[in-house]
Amino acid sequence: MNNYHRNRACGCVRCRAHELMGAAVLITLGVLFLLENYYVVSFDRSFPVLLLVIGAVMMVSRTGSTEGHIQPGWGAPAAPAPPPQQAMSAQTPPPPQPWREDQNPDEPKVNS
Repeated sequence: MNNYHRNRACGCVRCRAHELMGAAVLITLGVLFLLENYYVVSFDRSFPVLLLVIGAVMMVSRTGSTEGHIQPGWGAPAAPAPPPQQAMSAQTPPPPQPWREDQNPDEPKVNS
Protein backbone atom coordinates (compact mmCIF):
# COMPACT_ATOMS: atom_id res chain seq x y z
CA MET A 1 0.00 0.00 0.00
CA ASN A 2 1.69 3.17 -1.18
CA ASN A 3 -0.29 5.83 0.64
CA TYR A 4 -0.58 4.59 4.20
CA HIS A 5 -2.33 6.94 6.62
CA ARG A 6 -3.00 5.91 10.19
CA ASN A 7 -6.68 5.59 11.08
CA ARG A 8 -8.02 5.23 14.61
CA ALA A 9 -11.05 3.30 13.39
CA CYS A 10 -8.91 0.76 11.50
CA GLY A 11 -8.16 -2.69 12.88
CA CYS A 12 -5.06 -3.61 10.87
CA VAL A 13 -1.83 -4.61 12.66
CA ARG A 14 -0.05 -1.35 11.87
CA CYS A 15 -2.79 0.89 13.26
CA ARG A 16 -3.34 -1.23 16.37
CA ALA A 17 0.40 -1.39 17.13
CA HIS A 18 0.69 2.39 16.97
CA GLU A 19 -2.13 2.69 19.51
CA LEU A 20 -0.25 0.36 21.91
CA MET A 21 2.82 2.60 22.28
CA GLY A 22 1.52 4.53 25.30
CA ALA A 23 0.33 1.44 27.12
CA ALA A 24 3.62 -0.41 26.51
CA VAL A 25 5.69 2.53 27.82
CA LEU A 26 3.55 2.92 30.96
CA ILE A 27 3.64 -0.80 31.77
CA THR A 28 7.39 -0.94 31.23
CA LEU A 29 7.98 2.10 33.45
CA GLY A 30 5.78 0.58 36.15
CA VAL A 31 7.68 -2.71 36.10
CA LEU A 32 11.06 -0.94 36.16
CA PHE A 33 10.06 1.22 39.14
CA LEU A 34 8.66 -1.84 40.90
CA LEU A 35 11.97 -3.66 40.42
CA GLU A 36 13.80 -0.62 41.81
CA ASN A 37 11.54 -0.51 44.89
CA TYR A 38 12.23 -4.19 45.61
CA TYR A 39 15.99 -3.56 45.20
CA VAL A 40 16.25 -6.04 42.32
CA VAL A 41 17.89 -3.60 39.92
CA SER A 42 18.23 0.18 40.01
CA PHE A 43 16.45 2.30 37.41
CA ASP A 44 19.65 3.85 36.08
CA ARG A 45 20.83 0.36 35.07
CA SER A 46 17.48 -0.87 33.73
CA PHE A 47 16.21 2.05 31.63
CA PRO A 48 17.60 0.55 28.37
CA VAL A 49 14.72 -1.94 28.63
CA LEU A 50 12.38 1.01 28.07
CA LEU A 51 14.25 1.90 24.89
CA LEU A 52 14.01 -1.71 23.70
CA VAL A 53 10.23 -1.74 24.25
CA ILE A 54 9.80 1.56 22.39
CA GLY A 55 11.91 0.25 19.51
CA ALA A 56 9.96 -3.02 19.34
CA VAL A 57 6.61 -1.26 19.21
CA MET A 58 7.90 1.17 16.58
CA MET A 59 9.21 -1.71 14.48
CA VAL A 60 5.86 -3.52 14.59
CA SER A 61 3.93 -0.33 13.83
CA ARG A 62 6.09 0.40 10.77
CA THR A 63 6.46 -3.11 9.36
CA GLY A 64 3.15 -4.65 10.40
CA SER A 65 0.66 -5.98 7.89
CA THR A 66 -1.79 -3.54 6.35
CA GLU A 67 -4.23 -6.27 5.37
CA GLY A 68 -7.74 -4.95 5.99
CA HIS A 69 -6.51 -1.36 6.39
CA ILE A 70 -9.17 1.36 6.11
CA GLN A 71 -7.92 4.70 4.84
CA PRO A 72 -9.23 7.65 6.86
CA GLY A 73 -11.87 9.69 5.08
CA TRP A 74 -13.36 13.07 5.57
CA GLY A 75 -16.39 11.65 7.28
CA ALA A 76 -18.54 8.63 7.72
CA PRO A 77 -19.47 6.84 4.51
CA ALA A 78 -22.74 8.02 3.10
CA ALA A 79 -25.72 5.79 3.69
CA PRO A 80 -27.25 4.34 0.56
CA ALA A 81 -30.23 6.27 -0.76
CA PRO A 82 -33.61 4.76 0.07
CA PRO A 83 -35.47 3.21 -2.85
CA PRO A 84 -37.97 5.54 -4.53
CA GLN A 85 -41.52 5.15 -3.34
CA GLN A 86 -44.11 3.99 -5.84
CA ALA A 87 -46.87 6.41 -6.64
CA MET A 88 -50.11 5.55 -4.89
CA SER A 89 -52.99 4.63 -7.13
CA ALA A 90 -56.05 6.82 -7.23
CA GLN A 91 -58.30 3.89 -6.28
CA THR A 92 -58.88 3.21 -2.63
CA PRO A 93 -59.25 -0.39 -1.47
CA PRO A 94 -62.76 -1.58 -0.63
CA PRO A 95 -63.71 -1.48 3.03
CA PRO A 96 -63.49 -4.78 4.92
CA GLN A 97 -66.69 -6.84 5.03
CA PRO A 98 -68.24 -7.31 8.45
CA TRP A 99 -67.87 -10.81 9.86
CA ARG A 100 -71.03 -12.65 10.75
CA GLU A 101 -71.28 -15.31 13.44
CA ASP A 102 -72.84 -17.85 11.10
CA GLN A 103 -69.87 -17.55 8.75
CA ASN A 104 -66.49 -19.05 9.63
CA PRO A 105 -63.70 -17.14 7.88
CA ASP A 106 -61.56 -20.30 7.59
CA GLU A 107 -64.17 -22.33 5.68
CA PRO A 108 -64.91 -21.71 2.03
CA LYS A 109 -68.16 -19.96 1.28
CA VAL A 110 -70.84 -22.33 -0.04
CA ASN A 111 -73.82 -21.00 -1.98
CA SER A 112 -77.10 -22.74 -1.17
